[in-house]
Amino acid sequence: MGTSVDGRRAYVGSFTTAGGLGITTAAVDPESGALTPLHSTDAVPNPSYLAPSPDGRYLYAVSETPDGAAAAFALTPRGPELLAPAVPVDGADPTHLTLAGGRLITANYSSGSVSTLPIRADGTLAGPATVLTHQGSGPRTDRQEGPHAHAVLPDPGGRWLLSVDLGTDSVRSCALGAGDGTLTVHAEAGLRPGSGPRHLAFHPRGDRAYVVNELDPTVTICRWDADRGVLTPLGETRLLPDGAATEDTFPSVLVVSRDGRFAWAANRGHDSLSVLSLSASGDTATLVTTVPCGGHWPRDLALHPDGRHLYAANERSGDVTWFTVDPATGIPARGGSVPAPAASCVVFV
Repeated sequence: MGTSVDGRRAYVGSFTTAGGLGITTAAVDPESGALTPLHSTDAVPNPSYLAPSPDGRYLYAVSETPDGAAAAFALTPRGPELLAPAVPVDGADPTHLTLAGGRLITANYSSGSVSTLPIRADGTLAGPATVLTHQGSGPRTDRQEGPHAHAVLPDPGGRWLLSVDLGTDSVRSCALGAGDGTLTVHAEAGLRPGSGPRHLAFHPRGDRAYVVNELDPTVTICRWDADRGVLTPLGETRLLPDGAATEDTFPSVLVVSRDGRFAWAANRGHDSLSVLSLSASGDTATLVTTVPCGGHWPRDLALHPDGRHLYAANERSGDVTWFTVDPATGIPARGGSVPAPAASCVVFV
């Protein structure tokens, strides 16, 4: 595939139904972190979340639509090229996906389910999907009338899959069947009722996890026991300063620094990035400050693999803004931005 100076490309997902370009490829300046858009493809509608294969040959995308599908792309010097027609996930509005155990797994928001699809040797996806449907609800009847799976990811050891459900205020630890890809719920960690968990990120040490909550701007710090497959909440930290209005703020995602000293969360509505200092044990997170996200409605936040630059996908202002992180304080300084209509996700290959 084509390379930028440091051999990496950025791929930006977006909502085509809101004017997005689909998947945009951008070159990355290794020093400044600046993005230079190169080309885009709208081969599938609403590729709102992306995941590259470990070998960097393929890129996978959800198609966040009521019918719900996932698609595989080959990464070429000309940009991502659709390998085959998108495959149904048998779930509505898939918002997130990951790769594990030779399968692609999606979290389907509206149907409150998690789907798995086999990945063939040539990178293409096979069907039909194997589906696990969540059960339950929460106290917020406007948003938690039923399950709403919002994210799914493997634990650092690769033994378990964790499914984050906004509608049931819980995170499920699941085992992935080696044969047919059947998901089996092994344990379910209950979070504070009404918190609305949305995304999860692990500490680089692997024994702590941080769940960002959408319905109340907080992060829940958890202990992760990989041997038992059990997630245990330890405490919460608010993502906004004391006195800040919270009723119109909806956190979207959290990322952790490679050395485990800092974490950053994106806050839609407040349009900010929260800077958190993590204790040496990882058991506590302290809000250091918030900084403007550089646009409106930061739906995604990504850390460049070099650990020096952060990227906010600002959905409603239609741009991706990059920041340089101060290694001593963790505070990001705005570097610049590029237009990216209805941006929803940034990944690097």
